[in-house]
Amino acid sequence: MAKSIEEKVEEYYKTKFDKYGIRHFGKTESINSDISNALSKAKSKSGGKGNNYPDIQLLLQDNHSRRIPVMIEAKGEKNKLEKLDKNGHIIQETIWASDSKPNAKNHHKKGDKNYSAITKYATNGALHYGKAILQYSNYDEVLIIGVNGTTLNNNGEVTDPECKAYYVSKKNNFIPKHVEELDTSLVLLKQDNISRLYQILDNLNLTEEEIEAIKANTENELEAKIKAIHQRLYDDKSLKTTLNTNDKLYVFTGLIMAGLATNGVKRLEVSDLSSNNSETLNDGAIVLDHIKVFLTARHATTDKIYLITSLLGNVFKNKTMWQPLNGESLIKRLFAQISQDIIPLLESNLHLDFTGKILNSLSDWVSINNDKANDVVLTPSYVTHFMARLARTNKDSFVWDLAMGSGGFLVSAMDIMIKDAENKIQDKDELEAKITNIKENQLLGVEILGNIYILAVLNMILMGDGSTHMYRDDSHNLYTQLGKKFPATVFLLNPPYSAEGKGFIFVQEALSQMTEGYAAILIQENAGSGNGLPYTKNILKDNTLVASIRMPNDLFSGKASVQTAIYVFKVAEPHDKDNLVTFIDMSEDGYTRQNRKKSSQEVNLRNTDHAKERYAEVEAILLGKKPQTDYYTEKNGKVIKDSISLEGNDWTFGQHQVIDTTPTEDDFKKVVAEYLGWKVEQLLKGENND
Repeated sequence: MAKSIEEKVEEYYKTKFDKYGIRHFGKTESINSDISNALSKAKSKSGGKGNNYPDIQLLLQDNHSRRIPVMIEAKGEKNKLEKLDKNGHIIQETIWASDSKPNAKNHHKKGDKNYSAITKYATNGALHYGKAILQYSNYDEVLIIGVNGTTLNNNGEVTDPECKAYYVSKKNNFIPKHVEELDTSLVLLKQDNISRLYQILDNLNLTEEEIEAIKANTENELEAKIKAIHQRLYDDKSLKTTLNTNDKLYVFTGLIMAGLATNGVKRLEVSDLSSNNSETLNDGAIVLDHIKVFLTARHATTDKIYLITSLLGNVFKNKTMWQPLNGESLIKRLFAQISQDIIPLLESNLHLDFTGKILNSLSDWVSINNDKANDVVLTPSYVTHFMARLARTNKDSFVWDLAMGSGGFLVSAMDIMIKDAENKIQDKDELEAKITNIKENQLLGVEILGNIYILAVLNMILMGDGSTHMYRDDSHNLYTQLGKKFPATVFLLNPPYSAEGKGFIFVQEALSQMTEGYAAILIQENAGSGNGLPYTKNILKDNTLVASIRMPNDLFSGKASVQTAIYVFKVAEPHDKDNLVTFIDMSEDGYTRQNRKKSSQEVNLRNTDHAKERYAEVEAILLGKKPQTDYYTEKNGKVIKDSISLEGNDWTFGQHQVIDTTPTEDDFKKVVAEYLGWKVEQLLKGENND
């Protein structure tokens, strides 16, 4: 095996930096305390508790005090520059697929974490350092560079230097973006070239396809890790009688709130939990104090703080939770896992229904308290986005949901509103002000169940909002008061189907307070064929039914087996009996669903027949745009345009579907062919008998 020339590679690049006049820092040097602390807090490259020592460190700075740390890792062997997976991503930690041999140098078991890519490859190690800085320091962006070489000349100089550079930032959700310009020369790191380099970095943004892939991967990873933690709770016999499902929800949400970073507030570390065996000074009390501080820092109102801490109080005051066992409380053990596996996934700018994932993952194992009575079934995110777009949501919309669950509709609406603002507002200050206004003033939700309400509050806090207009109340008592001060233009709802009119009472109440806009309602389909009366009839007096979309009967993947439809309304415009309503049969939407408890969404929801294109086509049809596909047309019977009565009882696709029984030419040919085949068969039988 060839000897590594790593030290010579380091020397080669340090000489380059000296030539460029760039101050560089070695393994044991400190750029500043913020970076040093971040490197010390993170796991070591091999997954342990040791410190992190990048081979070379830089700190770039432009004339506007924008500072970007640069982490450089060197190797000196063949093919050690970087290791990528099959999708071209830089590999970090993986899982060992089998046990090590008995005499192996690094003993491991199947399923243990494998850090070999980080320790053995230059770029992979540099990325490890870069992520540590983004996670544990105040920096939002970093450059990571892997350098390598294998050959020296007679003077001991590297003759085949190679380099790979990536820009990693919070705005890009920690996804490395290749900086090709730095691969062949690092001259752009010179102070005179910093402005040009920063322009290049600012243009390295994620594509829509990359963002969607990140969202899907994050959701799958979050779901898998939540289920792993819950399996641990489920398998612990001592806890089965200690924690009901509500308690598990409260443990998850409480520990997440306590562990999230907030400006001006020290992040709760696992080491801060001392596992004291004290009624007053224990890990539960420490967590509750951090929750209060966190909510205050996120500008939650006093009544919300009191409500949330009251809901969470019992579980964290439970002696079984904080009392140490073998020197460590259950709270501390759970927080260690949540801090490592869950919180990093939440601290991103992805607009996901994070807490909906928590709720769905837990309800896979145990029914949520009162879920049958209160119809706690969360709407899939691709459906909430679809409905928000059908309701013409944009940057200026005011969106409300009077039975918000975990806030999934509001999360989707916020995502669409912010993207619309980013596409239409060029001025940076104006855009920031608009996004703040969207989060703080243009979204409103009401939820009656305390255990679900707390998830919605956490969801909106994770979105960067103080949950200003999130209310725990009965919306039937509140809608008039809210309608006077909130100028709603979009109403989104998946109501509890056990409510009056199958849930259409919520729709009537909400639309009565709106003066313009659109509404999209996911509800039992038969609510539109008479079961939603008298509310459906009343709604038509002031609003127009625009569309009726039959959805797949397994839309909720086994959590509820009910035929649903989406009804779309134009608000504050009475329905005319001659208005044409667009009926669409989306019972085949391109997704294949199943409900395996231990499987991820990746397995339980599979795009097997152009699902994304199908949803885009229906959206185009209803928004008056040209569809790019033709899965749903009047010709194939999947789209019907027809009028309805004003009685509110003929809104379903099936009621307007006309099945033509007139025989076609093909039918005639088929019958003749069958007859001739039979006749020939009889003749042959007759010959054989003779």
